[in-house]
Amino acid sequence: MFGAQNTIQALLDTLPQQGKIEWIGLRPERRAPIKSVSRVSASCDAGLAGDRYSGLSGKRHVTLVQHEHLAVIASTLGLSHCPPDLLRRNLSVSGINLLALKGKTFKIGETVLEYTGLCHPCSFMEKTFGPGGYNAVRGHGGITARVIRSGTIEINHPVLVCSQP
Repeated sequence: MFGAQNTIQALLDTLPQQGKIEWIGLRPERRAPIKSVSRVSASCDAGLAGDRYSGLSGKRHVTLVQHEHLAVIASTLGLSHCPPDLLRRNLSVSGINLLALKGKTFKIGETVLEYTGLCHPCSFMEKTFGPGGYNAVRGHGGITARVIRSGTIEINHPVLVCSQP
């Protein structure tokens, strides 16, 4: 049993893939349209500048969605595509499995984030996509993270797992 547990841990710790920031969005206030930007300042104290959660402490400074999941959501809903702003997340990331970041810190540009949990869909997805919208996003809502080293996040920045923050 001990050997199998070490093997599982080794698999969980092995994440050589590198992701990339595809899109950045800020939510200026509740239910307001998302503002798409090419870069954003991330602060340990305040989260993302210009986002409605900016200045609030806690585990939800940044929300991230798996860019590849947008096609899955669109397909489930019978749509040709699903723009990332409809999910109301801050960052769309391609090339790395966001769920594999659980228990890890990761770097985007000079900014370091810490995985804090799953980002489940809300009932607003029914209004956004119509009946079935909530269930289409289930399992594809992304993750939440806390900023632990301030910096700037830009489109095309790589997303890398850190060994140390």
